[in-house]
Amino acid sequence: MNDHSKTLRLTRLALLAAIVLVLAYTPLGYIHIGPLAITPIMIPVTVGAILLGPTEGAVLGGIFGLTSFSTCFGADAFGTTLLAINPVFTFLVCVGARVLAGWLPAVIFKALHRPERPVLANAAFGVAALAGPVLNTVFFMGGLVLFFYRTEFIQSYVTALGAANPFVFVLLFVGVQGAVEAAAGFVVSGVLSRAVYPVLHRG
Repeated sequence: MNDHSKTLRLTRLALLAAIVLVLAYTPLGYIHIGPLAITPIMIPVTVGAILLGPTEGAVLGGIFGLTSFSTCFGADAFGTTLLAINPVFTFLVCVGARVLAGWLPAVIFKALHRPERPVLANAAFGVAALAGPVLNTVFFMGGLVLFFYRTEFIQSYVTALGAANPFVFVLLFVGVQGAVEAAAGFVVSGVLSRAVYPVLHRG
């Protein structure tokens, strides 16, 4: 990769990172629909993973994760409580989960995208676009269950939700919000990445 290509790649990464930061630290990152709070922050992460590759996807996911972790220092009551229980586990749940959620969609896309097979190539965008928000939820909730499920704090949610086991707890805790985020990410990330990819990778 020559210097010009590296500069373009870094510029694109910086642009997407800026979008992640804007969404994370402004009301644009949290769309309230009735009682739901939908966050579109995984959209630029997933788009970046598809367009730029696994490393860039992991970087963008890490930036998202760090912004999430920063809210644990008083800005978010739930995260602040987790931080007080165990800072290391909280960091892994907030940051580690998002790094993986940014990295894996790119890996999935690279594995499926075959330009010589148009149907599979087109499907790769949709699969990777859906993988972003779904994996973000799976890894975050998986970490929450793995590290904090037995704590009194999470057990209070388990009791309130009437969850019989960790799996049911995840389903009830995520609820409709997770489904809406996954659907929005699938549509928006899929459309954007499919439209921009040929421009970035032509020739």
